[in-house]
Amino acid sequence: MPVTGEVVALRRHVRGALVGEPGANLTQGRQWMQDPRYPIGKAQIGEEPLAGAQRAELIELVARAPAELRAVVAGLTDAQLDTPYREGGWTVCQLAHHVPDSHMNAYVRFRLALTEDEPTIKPYLEARWADLPDARTLPVEPSLQLLEALHERWVTLLRAMTPEQFGRAFVHPERGRRMTLDQTLQLYAWHGRHHVAHVRVLRERMGW
Repeated sequence: MPVTGEVVALRRHVRGALVGEPGANLTQGRQWMQDPRYPIGKAQIGEEPLAGAQRAELIELVARAPAELRAVVAGLTDAQLDTPYREGGWTVCQLAHHVPDSHMNAYVRFRLALTEDEPTIKPYLEARWADLPDARTLPVEPSLQLLEALHERWVTLLRAMTPEQFGRAFVHPERGRRMTLDQTLQLYAWHGRHHVAHVRVLRERMGW
């Protein structure tokens, strides 16, 4: 079975416990020089269940993601939106469309894990999704609105879940292991900030 772009990304991102604070501007310059793909560092996912306060903090990071994405792309021209955030990387436009694509998949995985016993989820080819015509050319506003609507549903669900429900899991067929909803929450609390930081660092570097 071929390894999807999503699996490659997960293998890069998943290690021990979530690190990196929102908008960690003081460290972004150094991290950018080390690896421009990870301006806030890689996601690191713990194996142990989260404490209630940790979980609540991560849910708030997910809740803030739509507003943070909207703010970081505000005022950019079409030419700026078509600028790759790094050499060989996605454009700002592609990043803005990718975030709701990714979070839609995450939202569905939460619902599957909550209603089925360790379902095997379907991966997707994120690089190919980002290369489709809508992701390359559509104005970002529809995806900003999509992300806002999606997170209203998703965060409502997250805030209503019990600790036991966060222990439920799905199986990623190409990673060959189960992933709990606590772990998935950690990944996606990082994911939105990760892509917002791509655009923020680009704007700082370009003086936009």
